[in-house]
Amino acid sequence: MADCLSHIRVLDLSRVFSGPWAAQMLADLGADVIKVERPGRGDDVRQQGYRAKNAEGQETPETSSFLAMNRGKRSISINMAVPEGQALIRELAKQCDVLIENFKAGDLVRYGLDYESLKEINPRLVYCSITGFGQTGPYSHRPGYDPIFQSMTGLMSLTGNAPDEPGGGPQKVGYAVSDINAGLYAAIGILSALNHRDAVSGKGQHIDIALYDAQLASLSHMAMNYLVSGEVPQRMGTASAITCPYQAFECSDGHLMIAVGNDSQFRQLCDILGLPELGSDPRFELNRLRARNQKVLVPMLAEVFRSRPVKHWQEQLDAANVPCGPINDLSQVFEDPQIQHRKMLIEMEHSTVGPIPQIANPLKLSETPVNYRRPPPTLSQHTNEVLADMLGMDAEALAELKERRVI
Repeated sequence: MADCLSHIRVLDLSRVFSGPWAAQMLADLGADVIKVERPGRGDDVRQQGYRAKNAEGQETPETSSFLAMNRGKRSISINMAVPEGQALIRELAKQCDVLIENFKAGDLVRYGLDYESLKEINPRLVYCSITGFGQTGPYSHRPGYDPIFQSMTGLMSLTGNAPDEPGGGPQKVGYAVSDINAGLYAAIGILSALNHRDAVSGKGQHIDIALYDAQLASLSHMAMNYLVSGEVPQRMGTASAITCPYQAFECSDGHLMIAVGNDSQFRQLCDILGLPELGSDPRFELNRLRARNQKVLVPMLAEVFRSRPVKHWQEQLDAANVPCGPINDLSQVFEDPQIQHRKMLIEMEHSTVGPIPQIANPLKLSETPVNYRRPPPTLSQHTNEVLADMLGMDAEALAELKERRVI
């Protein structure tokens, strides 16, 4: 059976995280993704992260950052700075459905690879630009990386312990959340534009994705809490301002995250902790009251939690359908039986590393399951193949381009 996007070809000019993440999502769904990289160096993330080791324990050129978001693609290297390289990319774009790029706003105009130029030769092209601050506005010229958007959108103001608690102060989320969010929004936008092209207009369009916009949109209900109430949310560590108990509790051997979502769950929790009277206490019987009085309630719960180990409380709470979970590190995550059952850790055979682990795509499609066809490519692995297949170049023409350092 054909994959969801087996009829779609993507030209991926993007680097680092956000664009490659979007392109990998399309590749997982069956698109033919051609990744264009700089000759000799490639994507910046080929130099970032931990070096993967081969079966003999020797380090290879492949890095953890690149391996995380480039599976399913074919890598070609083209020197975009020279006219011949630009011409090759334009010829490839003629035969593609989607182009993804994350150069600074306006950068590709000088190469004739901007949307306005390429839509003249391929009106059906869906062209997705991902930048820090977008194509327009007073900040559009600025570069930016994930921590900038975490800080500017208010995410860091929400993350971390309160100022009067140990370690209080703003904290960064522990991964490049702005890039991943922007990549997901980009994938959604691309799929929407393809659907509109094929079902309505027959024409492609330009998609303008800003990491700043995407990260702000991802604040969702936290931003809406402020807009509705006028109250600036404060850092609360693992706790919540609007739901209680909704935080981590220290047990005798670790921490357990509790997420009580309604009043009946709270009563169940109180019974398990041996505090049934709190379930009917007028200060705590409704969630909005618990949230208002959590400085009184939480210490009473915390005292009991400290008396037993994590496993004891988790078993009791699971049996009563009270949401909870241990705070795992990554070594524990991949040992979790649910993660293993869902096959969220897979293995692919890489041409230089050998078997490499991959975190699976979480989409579970009943009729067109995700197909892991290709491991992350080595630099320029498919240059000859792609240029021969798509542009009809023979060995002599390819050798000449290589000699002139175009590819």
